[in-house]
Amino acid sequence: MQKFNTLKSIPAYLPIINIDTDMIIPKQFLKTIKRTGLGKNLFFEMRYDNDGKEIKDFTLNNKPFNNSKILITGNNFGCGSSREHAPWALLDFGITCVISSSYADIFYSNCFKNGILPIILKEEKIKEISEYSNRKEEISVDLNDQKIFYGNNEIKFDIDPFKKKCLIEGLDDISLSLEKSKQIDSFEKRLKEKKPWIFND
Repeated sequence: MQKFNTLKSIPAYLPIINIDTDMIIPKQFLKTIKRTGLGKNLFFEMRYDNDGKEIKDFTLNNKPFNNSKILITGNNFGCGSSREHAPWALLDFGITCVISSSYADIFYSNCFKNGILPIILKEEKIKEISEYSNRKEEISVDLNDQKIFYGNNEIKFDIDPFKKKCLIEGLDDISLSLEKSKQIDSFEKRLKEKKPWIFND
């Protein structure tokens, strides 16, 4: 998993509430177990018409927002089914930070496991920051200091210390397990001595 420390980007603003995971990545694209290749299908039904052509007035189809790394969106983002393909699609598109006033719990947790920083802010602050999308100006996110910088302003955001550590160090569930490889090896060695029949073919 990529480490996350600081990020600077022109944000893309999608002012829609209750965006569920099927809107983020529709069910027909869930056949793959790869984390790559899903970005082109992100927000598929909003980005493309019935003929598969890009809808011109959809934010992420237009420059510079098609290269945005920060997505600002409405509350209750990522609700619906618990598909991990949703953060995969965002990440493959290039989005590594989402700013919303609230998230579905499972989606929120899945973001951290895949290297995406989901920031929770009050709605009035989200509206302030969204203006920089209209201006096509960059904003900055500093995870270490837990601050967003926009214009001459800054705002502090809260984050769980353990989740912050995982993002900064690029630790997913597998990496966290491997950090304890010595303890695991020691446990297996003791188990083999006490119950060797468990390891017989």
